[in-house]
Amino acid sequence: MDFSAFLDQIWIARFAILKGLGITISISALSIVVGSLLGVLVGLSLVYGNRALRFVVRVYTDFIRGTPVLVLVLASYYVLSTIGIELGPFQAGVLALAIFCSSHVGEIVRGGLQAIPQGQTEAAKAIGLTFRQTFAYVLWPQALRQFLPAWVNTAAEMVKASTLLSVIGVAELLLRTQEIISRNFMSLQFYFFAGFLYFVINYSIERFGKYVERKTAVPA
Repeated sequence: MDFSAFLDQIWIARFAILKGLGITISISALSIVVGSLLGVLVGLSLVYGNRALRFVVRVYTDFIRGTPVLVLVLASYYVLSTIGIELGPFQAGVLALAIFCSSHVGEIVRGGLQAIPQGQTEAAKAIGLTFRQTFAYVLWPQALRQFLPAWVNTAAEMVKASTLLSVIGVAELLLRTQEIISRNFMSLQFYFFAGFLYFVINYSIERFGKYVERKTAVPA
């Protein structure tokens, strides 16, 4: 088919594409935000928790990081229902991606905090700062600058992982694209178009990360 026919098909399927795109963005945003907040708690526990807490969180982190995302998605949707926790496909998908995101963000936060020289903390104590003040004004800003690029990569991975939610019936962009292809058989064109939309989302995340990086950079 020629390009004009492809544009016609996009126009016909525009509402389905927009709905799928909206669901993909919603799932990605929720999983990134919730996963990042949980990940910060995981990272803080790995660095500042007592021995028992560090052990439990380390087991959690290693187990989740070593588990394929698809397994987490299927477990969130099918396994939880067997113990009385009924989640819809959307909620189960967000839960699975947020848990996976939290394990990676936790490691990123841990690495960022532990990369700060111990002298920074000792200097803060020397001028009378409490631990909370030291963390807020000395440690966290430095750690943020170090782990921001890795966080951007993790956020982009969550967008790509959202495609797996089609297996539990979440009508995100990929599933909508497959439904459209089943009607017009323009597989190559629409898969390229879906890939372009995913690129736009991830590029926006990258630009946001660059913006935050500039705002948190130390003035020369």
